[in-house]
Amino acid sequence: MVLKPRDWMGLLFGVGSGTVAAEVRKQVSRERSGSPHSSRRCSSSLGVPLTEVIEPLDFEDVLLSRPPDAEPGPLRDLVEFPADDLELLLQPRECRTTEPGIPEDGKLDAQVRAAVEMYTEDWIIAHRRYQHLSAAYSPITLETQRERQKGLTRQVFEQDASGDERSSPDDSDDPRHSSGSPDDTPRSSGASGIFDLRNLAADSLLPSLLERMAPEDVDRRNEALRRQHRSRALLTLYPAPDEDEAVERCSRPEPPREHFGQRILVKCLSLKFEIEIEPIFGILALYDVREKKKISENFYFDLNSDSMKGLLRAHGTHPAISTLARSAIFSVTYPSPDIFLVIKLEKVLQQGDISECCEPYMVMKEVDTAKNKEKLEKLRLGAEQFCTRLGRYRMPFAWTAVHLANIVSSAGQSDRDSDSEGERRPTWTDRRRRGPQDRTSSGDDACSFSGFRPATLTVTNFFKQEAERLSDEDLFKFLADMRRPTSLLRRLRPVTAQLKIDISPAPENPHFCLSPELLHVKPYPDPRGRPTKEILEFPAREVYAPHTSYRNLLYVYPHSLNFSSRQGSVRNLTVRVQYMAGEDPSQALPVIFGKSSCSEFTREAFTPVVYHNKSPEFYEEFKLRLPACVTENHHLLFTFYHVSCQPRPGTALETPVGFTWIPLLQHGRLRTGPFCLPVSVDQPPPSYSVLTPDVALPGMRWVDGHKGVFSVELTAVSSVHPQDPYLDKFFTLVHVLEEGAFPFRLKDAVLSESTVEQELRASLVALRLASPEPLVAFSHHVLDKLVRLVVRPPIIGGQIVNLGRVAFEAMAHVVSLVHRSLEAAQDARGHCPLLAAYVYYAFRLPGTEPSLPGGAPKVTLQPATLAHGPGRPASLYLARSKSISSSNPDLAVAPGSVDDEVSRILASKGIDRSHSWVNSAYAPGGSKAVLRRAPPYCGADPRQAIDRSSSRTSSYLEGSSSTPPATQPRPTVQKLLHEELALQWVVSGSAVREAVLQHAWFFFQLMVKSMALHLLLGQKLDTPRKLRFPGRFLDDIAALVGSVGLEVITRVHKDVELAEHLNASLAFFLSDLLSLVDRGFVFSLVRAHYKQVATRLQSAPNPAVLLTLRMDFTRILCGHEHYVTLNLPCCPLSPPASPSPSVSSTTSQSSTFSSQTPDPKVISMFELSGSFRQQHFLAGLLLTELALALEPEAEGASLLHKKAISAVHSLLCGHDADPRYAEATVKARVAELYLPLLSLARDTLPRLHDFAEGPGQRSRLASMLDSDTEGEGDMGGTINPSVAMAIAGGPLAPGSRASISQGPATAARSGCALSAESSRTLLVCVLWVLKNAEPALLQRWAADLALPQLGRLLDLLYLCLAAFEYKGKKAFERINSLTFKKSLDMKARLEEAILGTIGARQEMVRRSRERSPFGNQENVRWRKSVTHWRQTSDRVDKTKDEMEHEALVDGNLATEASLVVLDTLEIIVQTVMLSEARESILGAVLKVVLYSLGSAQSALFLQHGLATQRALVSKFPELLFEEDTELCADLCLRLLRHCGSRISAIRTHASASLYLLMRQNFEIGHNFARVKMQVTMSLSSLVGTTQNFSEEHLRRSLKTILTYAEEDVGLRDSTFAEQVQDLMFNLHMILTDTVKMKEHQEDPEMLIDLMYRIARGYQGSPDLRLTWLQNMAGKHAELGNHAEAAQCMVHAAALVAEYLALLEDSRHLPVGCVSFQNISSNVLEESAISDDILSPDEEGFCSGKHFTELGLVGLLEQAAAYFTMGGLYEAVNEVYKTLIPILEAHRDYKKLAAVHGKLQEAFTKIMHQSSGWERVFGTYFRVGFYGARFGDLDEQEFVYKEPSITKLAEISHRLEEFYTERFGEDVVQIIKDSNPVDKTKLDPQKGWGPCGRPASPRCVYWG
Repeated sequence: MVLKPRDWMGLLFGVGSGTVAAEVRKQVSRERSGSPHSSRRCSSSLGVPLTEVIEPLDFEDVLLSRPPDAEPGPLRDLVEFPADDLELLLQPRECRTTEPGIPEDGKLDAQVRAAVEMYTEDWIIAHRRYQHLSAAYSPITLETQRERQKGLTRQVFEQDASGDERSSPDDSDDPRHSSGSPDDTPRSSGASGIFDLRNLAADSLLPSLLERMAPEDVDRRNEALRRQHRSRALLTLYPAPDEDEAVERCSRPEPPREHFGQRILVKCLSLKFEIEIEPIFGILALYDVREKKKISENFYFDLNSDSMKGLLRAHGTHPAISTLARSAIFSVTYPSPDIFLVIKLEKVLQQGDISECCEPYMVMKEVDTAKNKEKLEKLRLGAEQFCTRLGRYRMPFAWTAVHLANIVSSAGQSDRDSDSEGERRPTWTDRRRRGPQDRTSSGDDACSFSGFRPATLTVTNFFKQEAERLSDEDLFKFLADMRRPTSLLRRLRPVTAQLKIDISPAPENPHFCLSPELLHVKPYPDPRGRPTKEILEFPAREVYAPHTSYRNLLYVYPHSLNFSSRQGSVRNLTVRVQYMAGEDPSQALPVIFGKSSCSEFTREAFTPVVYHNKSPEFYEEFKLRLPACVTENHHLLFTFYHVSCQPRPGTALETPVGFTWIPLLQHGRLRTGPFCLPVSVDQPPPSYSVLTPDVALPGMRWVDGHKGVFSVELTAVSSVHPQDPYLDKFFTLVHVLEEGAFPFRLKDAVLSESTVEQELRASLVALRLASPEPLVAFSHHVLDKLVRLVVRPPIIGGQIVNLGRVAFEAMAHVVSLVHRSLEAAQDARGHCPLLAAYVYYAFRLPGTEPSLPGGAPKVTLQPATLAHGPGRPASLYLARSKSISSSNPDLAVAPGSVDDEVSRILASKGIDRSHSWVNSAYAPGGSKAVLRRAPPYCGADPRQAIDRSSSRTSSYLEGSSSTPPATQPRPTVQKLLHEELALQWVVSGSAVREAVLQHAWFFFQLMVKSMALHLLLGQKLDTPRKLRFPGRFLDDIAALVGSVGLEVITRVHKDVELAEHLNASLAFFLSDLLSLVDRGFVFSLVRAHYKQVATRLQSAPNPAVLLTLRMDFTRILCGHEHYVTLNLPCCPLSPPASPSPSVSSTTSQSSTFSSQTPDPKVISMFELSGSFRQQHFLAGLLLTELALALEPEAEGASLLHKKAISAVHSLLCGHDADPRYAEATVKARVAELYLPLLSLARDTLPRLHDFAEGPGQRSRLASMLDSDTEGEGDMGGTINPSVAMAIAGGPLAPGSRASISQGPATAARSGCALSAESSRTLLVCVLWVLKNAEPALLQRWAADLALPQLGRLLDLLYLCLAAFEYKGKKAFERINSLTFKKSLDMKARLEEAILGTIGARQEMVRRSRERSPFGNQENVRWRKSVTHWRQTSDRVDKTKDEMEHEALVDGNLATEASLVVLDTLEIIVQTVMLSEARESILGAVLKVVLYSLGSAQSALFLQHGLATQRALVSKFPELLFEEDTELCADLCLRLLRHCGSRISAIRTHASASLYLLMRQNFEIGHNFARVKMQVTMSLSSLVGTTQNFSEEHLRRSLKTILTYAEEDVGLRDSTFAEQVQDLMFNLHMILTDTVKMKEHQEDPEMLIDLMYRIARGYQGSPDLRLTWLQNMAGKHAELGNHAEAAQCMVHAAALVAEYLALLEDSRHLPVGCVSFQNISSNVLEESAISDDILSPDEEGFCSGKHFTELGLVGLLEQAAAYFTMGGLYEAVNEVYKTLIPILEAHRDYKKLAAVHGKLQEAFTKIMHQSSGWERVFGTYFRVGFYGARFGDLDEQEFVYKEPSITKLAEISHRLEEFYTERFGEDVVQIIKDSNPVDKTKLDPQKGWGPCGRPASPRCVYWG
């Protein structure tokens, strides 16, 4: 029998007689003070309502009063943060190359110096050493759980073992299992059975079972055994917390790294032409046709043979190894199907145009070498001459292109395909949106260059270059044409050649690689190896990435030259490029990169020559390394030469025909972009380099009248020069101020000290106009400079220029621009990774002083300088009464310097704050100082306030004419960035504030790092926290937190996404502050924020949104790595000394176990009392959120339940995984922070998912009946224990749902039920607390609980057992075969799939319950279920190993959960030993134990569970042997079931328990009739109902019990052993019957016949007969024989009626079985019992729950129901005739109404019979069996009932098929006539079955 959780509340509060119930009602109504839920929110019993946040203790003061040494050993670490909590880390910057690549030390200007510093400095990290232990940084994920689950012991379960361990061979063939005929089976002597039992082997005996031990010793031993081999971390066995709820999840940003796209490795293997006569040189580059852009620099390669290279010996120097590269790595940020790899070939210049030079290659073939020998020789000779003379010049030759998309797609993307199969749900750290390089259109996504198979290409067709079409524009036209099917290029005759190249994805860390600057990239094993070059990318579109290394390259692209108007022989034109550091020819710098097979750097380079062309076009690219310092004299010099191809006497090889130049610096900026330059015929005059060629110098001749004839473009790729006018101007001005070099020329203006400030302000404002790409690239530089301007205001003319406000505004705009540019790369919280990395790694406080605030010299200024600046009131009040700092954003003086004159000025001047949110009363014109609040940082005296405020004065000077004398030293000023940021933020104007709020996280993190560096560098970590930061700064922080909190609240309904981001940023900021400042101060900020939210909640239209944000806020705070320490776990909890009464004082409630008042300290630890929430502040906040979410009236409950429970679960998982809390004593102290969870879960019990029953049957509400509706004992109403006991002693079966004298159950409090997933998670958290809490503390708490509370606690434990019951491997396999859609409640769906309980209606109800509380907001991004990064790729189909693992973990979880429940039950039992209400509680405890023994449990648990059961029975035998017998019956049933287990360990313990039960019963009354009876009944019930029952294993257990009896020395002199032996043999006989039943399992008629005979055999044992009658009814109903089932129930009812008639003579009860003879005459069989056998006084007889009035009613109702289903409506009336008087006597009108309704239906159906078909009850056939094959059935005849209208042929076929299958073909024959059978004529070896002669209905056999 499965117990329901309502049973023990019935047991504790069984309803007795009317007088007792009335007494209870009177007492309860007098003392009632409300139900637990209604009072939880506002009851004064908790001291302070949960909706209010109690003021926390002053953390620092508490620690001062309790030194850490006060705690023993490991607990000491819980008292305070570790001393090494905060540390400064210098992380070396990752350098990709073996050399740093920065310019050598020389005279560097400020900008270059700053860049070099930035790219070489180590990262500076303010590191929290223990942060990795918090759940935010070490999340508990599926992977980490799986890792920690390794090494789990496999638990053995009966249901899993059944498939593996077989029972004995086929029983029917085993002679030991056979028995006589069924007629005498039940009570035959059974000699053979006795023999069998004696010869069986027993299981091993428990060694100490028969010893007599003291109960305390038994308990101690059991506890010690339970503690062995336990799982240390319970939550490791439970699924990881839901990642969607993990708002506290963080990951450290990746350090800034150089940006790369997808990298492709191209190897040039060989180049072979039909004829080999001269060297050919190759150039590779990538082009994007769609963007019409060259997207890489050139790669030059030389595949010539040594003999060909030898032709150029005269011109070549020894080639540098870097120029011998044949492979290159290209980077592509934006992969596209429009990218081509273009290959251009060049050759040495020779006489003749390109077509003439290509002719031999197009005409001659290798096969014709012999035929063309002479021609080839001539060509070789000519080539040799040209190489010797013109070897330094090149000419265009041929080109081709490879469409990369074809290579990628044809090579197949095998890797990507395989990856997609193994796709997993991304964890929080993986959820980074696609970066800028991935922002491609959907069409581009198909084209990826990262995962294709390597391909080797052989390119055979080249196109000759056309002299007039060499430009890039022409190339793009050709490439576009190549993609068309009818390409014009295909019609051209190609230059045939064979170029072999390899294209593959580049490896992660290739060896022998050179950077674009020719630096060795790590790893570079051997400098002599042939290198691979990294080719610099020119991305097709903007790439937003900061510079991380020094790079300073210049690319020169000559496009065209127009000398058509130039007279003379100027046809073979080339351009020489030189980088000149001065005007002398010797000042050409070797900065031009060499191409292939040449020196690394050269001083000059030439463009290829187009033969006889006065207006050539060029495709050349010159790559230059810019010097670190570019000066005004640096310029590019272009010299134009005419090259004489044919040697003529007196003609020079090259003749200069023009000159032009580009000065590289103009107004301090690098000049880049396109130029169209005039060309001078004459050499430039001296000092030409400072002018541009556009200036017409006198006496110079110009080509084409000084028009622009030379088109050239310069492109810089530089991490030094921003190439943006706004950034250039900003950097220039900042560097000028740093160096103080005045006057200074900026463009056309000369800046003096008087005008520079105005220019600087203008440039700061103009920063927002900068182009995004350079701004992001130089973002670190810009932010560093802005920080410096804030912290170290420049001093101009002796006056400090405070740029704090304008720099802060510029910073806000820069951050906003960077954010916007990188919007696609933001993480889920809206953080920009680039900015996060800047703060974490790169940001540092300017200056190197170890102690910044103290080390800064004071500034002494003349009073006159201050008179020019406006003053500021000493303090201001903000709107909404927010107190803000008294510091002036426009003034700066080193902290600590006090100046009386300054104070006077400040006190008498106002300041214009009209732009800010300051109260208008203090706008311009305010002349008086407003005092700040007095405590804790200020005195109340106004003068003192002014004096104090002056310590923060700053001097903001608009630009004063007074300058200090030249001799005066330059003053410096040092401010603290965090102070300035807080101040500027607080007083900022609305536009700036909006920008700051959008990216508040950045400014918060900047402040936190600044504070951390301030403490670390200033050696202030030893300073008491209250003195670390000045009060004015903390005031600013308070004002800031208040304003940001207000923004969250006000924006939540307008812009949910921003509100969510702000909320998280604020929570993280406060969490960070906990590591730095006074923690009590931070707690006060948290409390203030909570108050703000609470105020808003009262008027909010949709409070669920605000509650969700507050819950996220709390969860982030609780994610702090020292969360446990922050809750002051080691201080003793004291009841608050507040006016509000404590729990005990309001209730004066007596506990269950003693008359004295409960201990208030213990109660306050287990409730969300004022003292608990005050001391354990964060834990109190979290549990309060949970309590409020669990309230029935909570809005948006389903989502809030999940969030609140998930937060607690996540924290507990973190504690389990945290090595700091591994010790049991420490973990017990941690568990104390969660003790109120037990009360919360107990009070939420009615709304938890009902795991014990199907949905809809809220069994648990019955257990709340007295507490929820009639008054609540634990919430103010007290219930006298004696009254409670009187209630418990009612005559009817306690806890029965159909209890007649109970009134209708009062409707339970309505509220949103928790989902299965949320309920299960809450329960596992409860188990965690029970497992880890101090047992002594739990015992004291249990002792203080009132009876109803204890009842609910037991109910909770029962539910825990049901929720974590093991499902079995088969269930996992079954689940796996189903496919589920992703839902919010996956676990519930799985369980419902297992239990088969979900229906369409429940599904609809669930969906309506879980409807989002956010309404129809389409743009809600913070609903995690609809966020952009959510992927529903949960795999449903699991491998066998995964299912095995799941079953292993589930088995361990079920075992551990059950053991925790068992531990708790033991604690409760120890607590109640002296209780007055002991029997009630122990009965309920035993019911929980019985339920645990009846559910699917592991062998390990069952050993401990049975040990506990034995201890309980030995200590409290009256539980089973004095009260009603239901508990005893249940226990016997469970023990017998385990005696038949296939697992020997379970059998051993179950046999021991059963034996001790008998012995205990015997010792009380010298017989064990009750146990004997119950065991016999249980076995009958078991064998009748259990399918996979193993009688062989049960026989072994019976033998074990016999062995115990024989070895029990203590009872040897009694008849006990003899009685045990009799019982065991009797049970053995029943098992023999079972064998018979199993034999006929497939033959329902024979099976029912056998059951009938067994039932008839039990006529002397009413309980057993009743059991078998019920078994038969169940089998009949299963087969659809409803009329027969009804007759069985009538017989059962008659049997009970006989017993009741003997007990009492009640007029409303039937007089016995005679009352039923109208239904069936056979019923008189039951009357025999009363004459000689039945004695109502004999113990153990008729003790089942059916032998009561209630049982009789139940049997009659079942009989009526079966008759209705069977269509026997007349019999329904007869049954109800007996039932109606009983119901009338009890005045059960509800049931009477139902009965009469059913009668009406029955009569109506009889009346409306339209045809005879509906009342055809069945067809009957006589069936006989003949032949030895049938054994006992030989010559027996039976009447078979078949469904109506069954033909003879049908039954004949069915029986023939059945017996043929059983005995084999040709063995069974059917005789189909009605004549008598002559047996002599039949074959004795065959089975003959005549089937015929329909039987008369009179012969109906119903049994």
